[in-house]
Amino acid sequence: MSTLTSNYDPVKYKTPTGSKLNCKGWIQEAALRMLLNNLNPEVAERPDDLIVYGGRGKAARNFEALDNIIAALKILENDESLLIQSGKPVGILKTHKDAPRVLISNSQLVPNWANWKHFDELEKKGLMMYGQMTAGSWIYIGSQGIVQGTYETYAAVADKHFSNLSASCHSDEGGISKTSANSGSLKGTLNVTAGLGGMGGAQPLAITMNEGVALIAEVEEWRIDKRIETRYLDEKYTDIDEAIDSAVRYKQSGVGKSIGVLCNAVHLLQRLIERNIIPDTLTDQTSAHDPLVGYIPHTLTNEQANILRTENPTEYLHRAYESMYLHVQLMLQLMDKGAITFDYGNNIRARAKEFEEKIKNDELRMMNERPQSGDLIHNSSFLTHKFKPGRCFDFPGFVPAYIRPLFCEGKGPFRWAALSGDPNDIAVTDEVIMNMFPENKGMIRWMQMAKETIAFQGLPARICWLGQGEREKAGLAFNELVRTGKVKAPIVIGRDHLDTGSVASPNRETEAMLDGSDAVADWPILNALVNTAGGASWVSLHHGGGVGMGYSIHAGMVIVADGTDDAEARLRRVLRNDPGMGVIRHADAGYEIAKDTLKKNDLDYKQKLG
Repeated sequence: MSTLTSNYDPVKYKTPTGSKLNCKGWIQEAALRMLLNNLNPEVAERPDDLIVYGGRGKAARNFEALDNIIAALKILENDESLLIQSGKPVGILKTHKDAPRVLISNSQLVPNWANWKHFDELEKKGLMMYGQMTAGSWIYIGSQGIVQGTYETYAAVADKHFSNLSASCHSDEGGISKTSANSGSLKGTLNVTAGLGGMGGAQPLAITMNEGVALIAEVEEWRIDKRIETRYLDEKYTDIDEAIDSAVRYKQSGVGKSIGVLCNAVHLLQRLIERNIIPDTLTDQTSAHDPLVGYIPHTLTNEQANILRTENPTEYLHRAYESMYLHVQLMLQLMDKGAITFDYGNNIRARAKEFEEKIKNDELRMMNERPQSGDLIHNSSFLTHKFKPGRCFDFPGFVPAYIRPLFCEGKGPFRWAALSGDPNDIAVTDEVIMNMFPENKGMIRWMQMAKETIAFQGLPARICWLGQGEREKAGLAFNELVRTGKVKAPIVIGRDHLDTGSVASPNRETEAMLDGSDAVADWPILNALVNTAGGASWVSLHHGGGVGMGYSIHAGMVIVADGTDDAEARLRRVLRNDPGMGVIRHADAGYEIAKDTLKKNDLDYKQKLG
């Protein structure tokens, strides 16, 4: 066994490329390469801490666990499965050749204990890690993996709010609207948001690809520099007024540019309100899902935050919650002035509501203890009494507002990586995808722009949103490319956990479901089970994701196209069933679009009953 290390070694953990195997099969090899790719400094935010993205989303629990995973993958037979419990290998069991080579469960807690407090206690003891979504399931491909979904969201925003076309049909499905693809543009709009981390770093490029102006607050300067280096961000400012002035000029001239400003989101929003500059769109992608590790309060500098987080986590959490509450209230003020405002899935609305309820309960308790006192208890009370209560969820989440119609058609983030490490292999797959679906004009536009603007991070990779039936066709075509030698090594296919049928997240993917089934978590578990039964290469089931402990259950799958007949059979099953679960889930909830997709793709079990 290799010598254990305690920090990231770029030589030891370098991602293998080419056609030579280090493992006993290409599926194990794919898992090894994608695990190491997740930790590549070009990809990961903090490889020395094994953190890939999303506050503390890790690829392995610690370096000992990482080394043991690598060693296990290298000896794993083609009829065995490696078991991973919250980032640590715990067993190798005999299964069969079509079973997943790796089964992963991350951050699962019994519901009554499913909170950050209990998780933090376990993490300190070395008993658990936070897997986020694609960090702990080894299929993160850098910011590109998020760009296309963010691009789709802003394209939907443009279609709904800034389209010059009047033709638009509104269904009776909770306000869902559909317009023709790419009928709108963000040209001449100012789009304000915050956060340039592993998730938020996709925002500037997604907005400019939709021809808009992006103004983004970020508290850590290295994140701004990284996005400029990777061509996701155009300009950097350290002065808020200068950044605002530049953004307004670009908006007035109709030039799509992205601007990162080194400041806290709260300070940017306060200054916009003071200057009465109202964004056309407003959202947020700070790490509000993780109040202790992810979100930095507006009352602290980065240096102060790092000290206080360690020395007094209770005080830190109070400040973080207080700051998130103010953050949301400022978003509401701008919404009231006309900004199209939506939550981008980081659970900041819930955090604000939690704070508001806590302060209210504290006040009631203190008033009972001191009935003669009519004074407000502490500074937080003064803050909450400045704003109208009960409004934290007055702006919608992005999924019910813009994305759900796509989910109803089984559409979601189909991604793949070239295990060869050769960018030309991705160029070959790009052409195959565009030739295969010429009628999908939105996807074609995305692919053309991605080829021109997306800088690969780590292994060359691509992502595009494909629907029911399309993913299966794409996977089989990739398998044929490997079989015929048109690419130099197998292609690994995966997706984000943010997909049509793989998540239960009442404040994000399953918010405001038509039948009220927002919190029903059977669906992601069924998704993991059916992908295991179908023969995915590795399957994962996670808790928390981008909204935090107690707020979501979500499943991931990865499948390898290695050019064999066995792979072809697995691809047919998995890439039909995986998005099919989303169609079934939304049809079951009553969405007519999903019901129609269900029947068109022979997914309606009732038709089989006769």
